[in-house]
Order: sequence, then C-alpha cells, then structure tokens
Amino acid sequence: QVQLRESGGGLVQAGGSLRLSCAAAGRTFSRSRMGWFRQAPGKERDFVAAISGSGSSTLHEDSVKGRITISRDNAKNTMYLQMNSLKPEDTAVYYCALDPSWGVIATPAGYRYWGQGTQVTVSS
Repeated sequence: QVQLRESGGGLVQAGGSLRLSCAAAGRTFSRSRMGWFRQAPGKERDFVAAISGSGSSTLHEDSVKGRITISRDNAKNTMYLQMNSLKPEDTAVYYCALDPSWGVIATPAGYRYWGQGTQVTVSS
C-alpha cells in the first residue's frame, strides 16, 4: 500500500510561482512512475506532467511546457511540480499519482495510487 500527500498549493497572482510537493510512504518509490494531474470545477481530470522512477524520463503537457517542471528526489521519497508564470487557467485541484511500473504515461488509468489533492488558485 502506498500513501501520497500533496502540499504547497495556495492562492497566487498571475505571473507568480508555486512549488507543489508529493510525499510518498512506501517501499517502491524509486521503482515507480509518478505524475501530476489537475481538475478544474466541472471539468475532467487532465494530465500535467509525468516522471519515470529514476527521474531520467519526463513528459509535460504542451500547454505547460516552459512554465511547469516535474522532478523527484528518491532519497526523500518526494516528487515536485515547480510552477512558474502561472495563469488563471492553471486554477485547479492538483493531484499526484503513483504506479509501481516503469516508464512515463499520461493517462489517469495508468496510475494505481492517488493523493487527496491540493488547491491551486491563480488570480488575475
């Protein structure tokens, strides 16, 4: 069993920055792919970024490239999402996800474990 806990969300003005963290409890962290997804009110859960277990492979959704970066620190069992130049359309609940598998994948069905989410609100 794996438990995930997100932190770092909050309210920020457009153009500002936030760093989200996802702490994982479990023994398979370094062998697990992880991802960030977000869900705005009334919308489906959308892919943001994914990272392989070693951190050597990453995938970012096109609309966030150049502004948002995924990373991980396996020594700390923690994954991060650095978000810069935030826009009001980035407002959503952000979820981290983990699956004890190799590679990177952008679909929610590819992840077995999910956190509870952290709210990010970007004001204009």
